[in-house]
Amino acid sequence: MMLSGPSVAAKSGDTRQLVILCHGYGSDGNDLISLAPYWQQIMPDAAFIAPNAPAPCDGNPMGYQWFPITRLDPSEIARGVESAAPQLDRFIDEQLRLRGLDGSQLALVGFSQGTMMALHVGLRRAVSPACIVGYSGALAMPERLKDEMRGSPPVLMIHGDADDMLPVSRMHSAVQALGEAGLAVRWHVSPGLGHGIDQTGLELGGRFIADAFAGRLGASMAAG
Repeated sequence: MMLSGPSVAAKSGDTRQLVILCHGYGSDGNDLISLAPYWQQIMPDAAFIAPNAPAPCDGNPMGYQWFPITRLDPSEIARGVESAAPQLDRFIDEQLRLRGLDGSQLALVGFSQGTMMALHVGLRRAVSPACIVGYSGALAMPERLKDEMRGSPPVLMIHGDADDMLPVSRMHSAVQALGEAGLAVRWHVSPGLGHGIDQTGLELGGRFIADAFAGRLGASMAAG
């Protein structure tokens, strides 16, 4: 089954980049496609699409899940991410092909469980995306990253320090593992923010993607 979800065409009418947004557990593509109107202002040549995850959500029948999750158990997350990865990978390939774009003209954005998916798939693609942005997320299988990653796109991780779904310590652990694997990683903690995206995170994410598409983010990018 091919994934599908809401999309927004490039504002300029000339699609030169693609932003794929991976939603969190129990949500759907409509949640993250709402970021597109903000980011279009600084990325007029980017198209946006937010696929619904492949399965109805166990915990919320109105939403979708990339994989079932009963607790934040690393082995359960590892199994889930690996089972869902091929479908997301195929979806990315298809969406790039439809628009005549190269994998380097792609940005992957995730929220929560979608961040786990974006990092896992994006770091293992034959052609690296321009960048990966992860909100309120975590890194699955950090111990395997160095051996399995096929590229080194710049990564931005953003998290609220009042997140009670995925504690901010998960972001710090991800940042450390990504850095140890040789990736250029930036991060931002939003004070007082729970499991969500605030205005600062919205602006930082948009600017990061726009800079990546414009070639302004080098591999030597400073962390912090």
